[in-house]
Amino acid sequence: MSGPELRTETEPRPETRTEARERAVQALVSADLAAIVDLVVWVEVVDDVRVAHAANHLGRVRLRPGGRHELLAGTDPVSNEDPMAFLPYALEVEQAGPRRSSDNAYPYAAERILSLFDDPSRSPDLAVVHTPRHFFPDENGHVGEHGSLDVVQSRAPLVLSGAGVRTAGYVDDHARLVDVGPTMAALAGVPTQDLRDAVGEPLDGSPLQAYLLPDELPRAVVGILWDGAHCGDLLHLAESGDLPNVARLIGGGVALRGGAVAQFPSVTLTNHTSILTGLGPGRHGVLGNVFYDRETTERVVPNDATTWHRSSEWLRPAVRTVFEMVADHVVPQGFPRTASIDEAIDRGADYSTMAVIRASGAASGAGGLGDRLPSADDSPFVTQRSHLADAYFRWGVSVDDLGLAQARELFSDATSLPRLTWWANVVTDAGHHGGGPRSEMARDSLRQADARLGVFLDQLEGLGVLDEVAFVLTADHGFEGSDPSVTGSWRPALDGLGVPYRDEGPGFVYLL
Repeated sequence: MSGPELRTETEPRPETRTEARERAVQALVSADLAAIVDLVVWVEVVDDVRVAHAANHLGRVRLRPGGRHELLAGTDPVSNEDPMAFLPYALEVEQAGPRRSSDNAYPYAAERILSLFDDPSRSPDLAVVHTPRHFFPDENGHVGEHGSLDVVQSRAPLVLSGAGVRTAGYVDDHARLVDVGPTMAALAGVPTQDLRDAVGEPLDGSPLQAYLLPDELPRAVVGILWDGAHCGDLLHLAESGDLPNVARLIGGGVALRGGAVAQFPSVTLTNHTSILTGLGPGRHGVLGNVFYDRETTERVVPNDATTWHRSSEWLRPAVRTVFEMVADHVVPQGFPRTASIDEAIDRGADYSTMAVIRASGAASGAGGLGDRLPSADDSPFVTQRSHLADAYFRWGVSVDDLGLAQARELFSDATSLPRLTWWANVVTDAGHHGGGPRSEMARDSLRQADARLGVFLDQLEGLGVLDEVAFVLTADHGFEGSDPSVTGSWRPALDGLGVPYRDEGPGFVYLL
């Protein structure tokens, strides 16, 4: 992540923050920035109701939950909210980005924007959404990108399989990532009435009951996250035989063609937290991979190797994780009730990789795991050694090999299965960042993840417990390819306002 962007005042400050925000919006929606600014979004109170707003060079709209749009100027920049846009997959490939907002879709726009701006001290004054084409390597951008409100960057795969799951194959449907945690908790035996936060409020997500068998609970639930896995390509490769173990899961369950819609921003820690709490970012508090807290005056960077083991510290007090929900309904029996493998949001898990890191006391956090990680050069899952030249990809191979070893150890005894296990994988994110969606690097990362999955499934089958386990395979966001010829920054436009601000991310603008 880039360093903190604190700008100083060069002219008298506007009378109110609202006026300053309006000046910033006007500057950011200039046609001169249209190549890099897809949308500017914020929330205002209208008739005592908080209402989402979106604007770009085309126009401005007021958005209300349920899809009601009130055009304020020009043409509606988010006129399409279809979560099934660009399907079937051949259509996505044919119309592959980078695309303009008028050709794009923004599912659950109001709901997701409102959630982002629902935290009184951590929410920005406005958020700037990169265009899919924006390439910004100077600010940690990549060939493959995510973070947007748009449908392809927000579409994570979702496969449910095994005990307690209906067998339906591929279906033309979608869900939301906030539904994934409640679904896993329900499969693990948590009653519907207990799917609530710590103060008794309902979750933002709900179990996907249409795909669950009402009278059958699995003995164990395994949630698997392939970070950044591209939904359409994953399903395409499974159908074509390139991901045989994903196909194996789908054969015993269901795959949603529309995947699961991520929370906004469609970035890693925001959506890991939304999955594992059933809450949007405005309630769980992890607003992005980097954000600013006005109350503590702290710049928070949870998505970093040195801080992953601390990520649960930033959860808001009312949050309950799925590990905590499940633990309330499972009697301890001398082995882990719940397990969290390579996951930052691990609070309440009986076994946790991050707990091991915390216990070590290493100031470098996960960055200090180097001596414990297996060598990527020796990994049996790497088929294209050239990809190891990418440092993130190389590290992801080692982390995921260690993750598989942890999963196999947790499931080494058929008599002592954890009720809920969550297993995060990272090489898929590295492959999609390094090469972009549908690239050979991205597909190599998916094949690797599939091969590790196969080793795990074979172990469960060898133990005779495979048919007693439910599986949930998902990701935290989607991906689109950027255009290396489209560069630039919106910060000069903000600098010209003469208003002190922070731009974290970049994209979260805090007016000071």
